[in-house]
Amino acid sequence: MLRLLSLIFTWWNSQTIGTWWTTLKRGREVGRDAQDNRYFEEKRSRKGERKRRWVIYAGLVEASRVPPEWHAWLHYMVDEVPAEAKRAAWEKPHRPNLTGTAQAYRPPGSLEAAAVRPPATGDYEAWRP
Repeated sequence: MLRLLSLIFTWWNSQTIGTWWTTLKRGREVGRDAQDNRYFEEKRSRKGERKRRWVIYAGLVEASRVPPEWHAWLHYMVDEVPAEAKRAAWEKPHRPNLTGTAQAYRPPGSLEAAAVRPPATGDYEAWRP
């Protein structure tokens, strides 16, 4: 019962009941990524339009979890469905968007940074009216 209510009233827990219904009736799964997000496109395009594409997230809905190759496919930058991409040695694993959390990046001198702001270097002169 709780799962049904979650489908009806929330969008941040995977998909809504409308997305579920559209996927069931009109969608065709074309692939999955390493995070188990599922990607779909319409079975038949509407007259004069291209097939719509969408993603159903595995877990929390977070747009930054879509890998670059799937992002390109979702936005019609490429036509081919991405194959399982191998990560280069320099690529880091995904980190969620940390904006608004204690782990968010705060550059030196930021008002939110815990460190003391460095004094002016002398090359700045305050404006006086």
